[in-house]
Amino acid sequence: MAETIKMMNEKRPSRLEMSGITKKFGATVALDTISFSVAPGTVHALVGENGAGKSTLMKILSGAYQPDAGSMLLDGKPYRPRNPFEGRQKGIGMIYQELSLAPHLSVAENIMLGMEPCKNGIINWSEMHDRAEKAIGLFGHEELNSHQKVRDLSIGAKQLVEIGRTLASGCKVLVFDEPTSSLSHKDIRKLFEIIQGLRDADISIIYISHFLEEVAEIADTVTVLRDGCTVGTKNAKKTKPNELVEMMVGRDVNELYPRSVRERGEPILILNNLSGSQKPEDASITLCRGEVLGICGLVGAGRTELLRIIQGLDPVKSGHIKMATYFGEATPRQRWEQGVGMLSEDRKLEGLALNLDIADNITLTGLGEFGPAFFIDPGKQHDAAQKWIEKLGIRCRNTRQSVSELSGGNQQKVAFARLLQHDVDVLLLDEPTRGIDVAAKAQLYHIIDKLATKTKNNPGPKAILMVSSYLPELLGVCDRISIMARGKLGPAQPVSAVDEHKLMLAATGHNDLNEAQN
Repeated sequence: MAETIKMMNEKRPSRLEMSGITKKFGATVALDTISFSVAPGTVHALVGENGAGKSTLMKILSGAYQPDAGSMLLDGKPYRPRNPFEGRQKGIGMIYQELSLAPHLSVAENIMLGMEPCKNGIINWSEMHDRAEKAIGLFGHEELNSHQKVRDLSIGAKQLVEIGRTLASGCKVLVFDEPTSSLSHKDIRKLFEIIQGLRDADISIIYISHFLEEVAEIADTVTVLRDGCTVGTKNAKKTKPNELVEMMVGRDVNELYPRSVRERGEPILILNNLSGSQKPEDASITLCRGEVLGICGLVGAGRTELLRIIQGLDPVKSGHIKMATYFGEATPRQRWEQGVGMLSEDRKLEGLALNLDIADNITLTGLGEFGPAFFIDPGKQHDAAQKWIEKLGIRCRNTRQSVSELSGGNQQKVAFARLLQHDVDVLLLDEPTRGIDVAAKAQLYHIIDKLATKTKNNPGPKAILMVSSYLPELLGVCDRISIMARGKLGPAQPVSAVDEHKLMLAATGHNDLNEAQN
């Protein structure tokens, strides 16, 4: 039966065809004769590095940008929207990573915004709620009803409101742009069920994601963009992640998750029954040089709070922290001096000074070495920043380029560079690859591996404590993994003893990791 449906879809004309799409911004060619098509009732993934052209192509599709050349067909008819409103009217729905909802309005008001049923200028509230309930009724989400204020909803439920709004407008093609980056595992599974239902309803789905495992699971086909050009289109189920990464970066990628031979050295960070004002409730761990120790858990389990307490950003309620020869609480500045550095999950608000340039961001925590008193030697600062730009492959014009102008992956490398410039011994990494493309992830995995591996050039390997919601990443990068559930941190287990299923069972509190191994 499945094969028959597949053959029928292959014979059907495309729902959407984009041919020879070209877009320039000054001398920069953002899109170079891109061709892209989506069949009815299919999920077509679009992948590529940041800056590859995915967002520009989708903005042309939505009507936010006008192409310099090329044509589009929607259900076989010429399609060229003058603005996003016209694109939406013609059946193009966009679900962006940053949701565009009015939090002070109700679910029904958000879904029907701009489409309110009116008579003589008066809104028919009963009809509006009926139509909104019909739109969200497809989801089976118990948390959601048309009268709730959007500000009171979870991230997953807000995303459903956004989807409901596109369906209420008569959507034919629905674009998901990084839809799972802020969702819990439960909400991701629910989203995938909804996407399957939309596909069965003959809606065409364009799915943009940096998570290649998701692409393999949810998509039928996948198109790779690189430097504004179409590299190729593949069967999503039959194409290996490494092959897609190689298409994205234009060179061979031996391993997405490199793992050198690491030697676990002496303990450098020890936590004993640590608890904070709210979370964590109880955390004990021993982190050694030459290892990457992962912390797995659901959003809200207390993972970020644990790292903040270690860094001195939040107070200790009870328990003890020992960092090398230092014992007890410390301020963030003291932790830096002791050799502890933290990479925040929110690089834009906490991890970087976006209004400053690359050199300032990299050297910000150690300006004393670049000049006496308050005088900074620009030449020394430039040399220090340039060294990390070359080592980490930060793509930029020069050391004085504003960090706000960089792609997400390059911003993350700048934040990494500050830790390395400060030469910390313990790196606290909170969701280090969130929101960056696969190629940038692969580079950061290589950096983490080198930092934790003892070599002639690195006789004192670092100790890395890494929080991530992405289970393949934890299993691929870490040596040991601890589960945090409801504020409590379980014992660290070797990666060889666990898998995604066991980790998720333990993270959701169904059983502990020791039981999950049996």
